[in-house]
Amino acid sequence: MVVPSTTPVMRQETVAPPPPPSHAGGGIPTVDMFAPGGRGALSRQVARACSEHGFFRAVNHGVAPGPAARLDAATAAFFALAPHDKQRAGPPSPLGYGCRSIGFNGDAGELEYLLLHANPAAVAHGARSIDTADPSRFSTVVNEYVGAVRQLACEILNLLGEGLGLKDPRSFSKLITDTDSDSLLRINHYPPACTIHKLDHDDQCKMKSIVRTKNGNDVNPSAGARIGFGEHSDPQIISLLRANDVNGLQVLLPNSDGKEVWVQVPADPSAFFVNVGDLLQALTNGKLVSVRHRVIASACRPRLSTIYFAAPPLHARISALPETITAGSPRQYRPFTWAEYKKTMYSLRLSHSRLDLFQVGDDDNSNVGKGEQE
Repeated sequence: MVVPSTTPVMRQETVAPPPPPSHAGGGIPTVDMFAPGGRGALSRQVARACSEHGFFRAVNHGVAPGPAARLDAATAAFFALAPHDKQRAGPPSPLGYGCRSIGFNGDAGELEYLLLHANPAAVAHGARSIDTADPSRFSTVVNEYVGAVRQLACEILNLLGEGLGLKDPRSFSKLITDTDSDSLLRINHYPPACTIHKLDHDDQCKMKSIVRTKNGNDVNPSAGARIGFGEHSDPQIISLLRANDVNGLQVLLPNSDGKEVWVQVPADPSAFFVNVGDLLQALTNGKLVSVRHRVIASACRPRLSTIYFAAPPLHARISALPETITAGSPRQYRPFTWAEYKKTMYSLRLSHSRLDLFQVGDDDNSNVGKGEQE
């Protein structure tokens, strides 16, 4: 049973508290990007939502509806193809078309998906097997959407930099605007639960849908709720999710007693849902929280969601920013590259708390980052 949070636990702040994000919809923080209270208040609201929840709903975000509508139409047309036509774009390695299987370590869900690199050249390459009649048509739609959403991601990251009081508020956004950025676009299609057996017509999808819970126990979704996409955190810097009007997304948030509970996120096709990723948690020395979330595929209508994963170049060094390290808040994670973290991610199950593997011990803190602590 999902128990919605109503009064989230608040953390002390070093600046005067801004007006808190609204919590319309069962405890889900909502931020009005139009900034009715001014940019300063907005930056603090964004930082507050990301530090207390690692998640918020962005409304009045400025992204025109056209690019999203065109992408939804293009991807819906692809998912409506016959199984053998879709299989030309797969199997995922990890990019491409996939069905039920998530990653390389046995995770699965009741969905099919496209995973694309956000680089225009990579999009053009993948489009040849996705829209065989007119690959440039698909490429144009994807690139238009990625450009619009990347701009929003940069704005959110700059607001975070301002809200956290960083010397260079663009420290985060610079990582995703680099020409070698490793950002991805994922489109998930969850068939209606009442007709989900149709996925079995696809030979690639004929597998037992087993997922693993946080404690490592295997769960068969047929014994209860159908798992569309199992519990996990996003490994990148930040994720921007947009979906149709079908519910399914749940996030793990604290309730009024400080206990973490699964909260249903009310569907809102006009909004973007923003997730803090593992890298942003590491870059802020744990001040921002990488939220754990999942999708329950229980609706009798199809759910279509699109997620932009903003990531740095593979060679980027991920290390806590100097402003986040003090004598009272020593470094929590050792420096690493995105390539190193990504390799670790692909070796683990979906639900693994992989950032824990990069924590530093007490002995490490006596030698690491002394300059920043003094």
